[in-house]
Amino acid sequence: MSDHEDNDCREVLTEVYLYLDLECSEDRRYVIKQHLDECSPCLREFGIEQEVKALVNRCCGQEQAPNELKERLRAKLSELVVDHETAREPG
Repeated sequence: MSDHEDNDCREVLTEVYLYLDLECSEDRRYVIKQHLDECSPCLREFGIEQEVKALVNRCCGQEQAPNELKERLRAKLSELVVDHETAREPG
């Protein structure tokens, strides 16, 4: 395998979760899918990742976080955003 192909594989495998979660552009999805269709080592790796994600989804996919937890997380995230914005202000 050439360095160029090795770099392509590394890049594709770092984006597998974005691909699985439909969180990348259609153009990028096409490039990743084409690479996976043509590259046996990446396809094997992707297959493992896809199976793990499917298993987690089957086991935990229907569970919802309690409303209290969601509210605490929202409050904490709001605090972090305010703290971050305050730290960035010149002063």
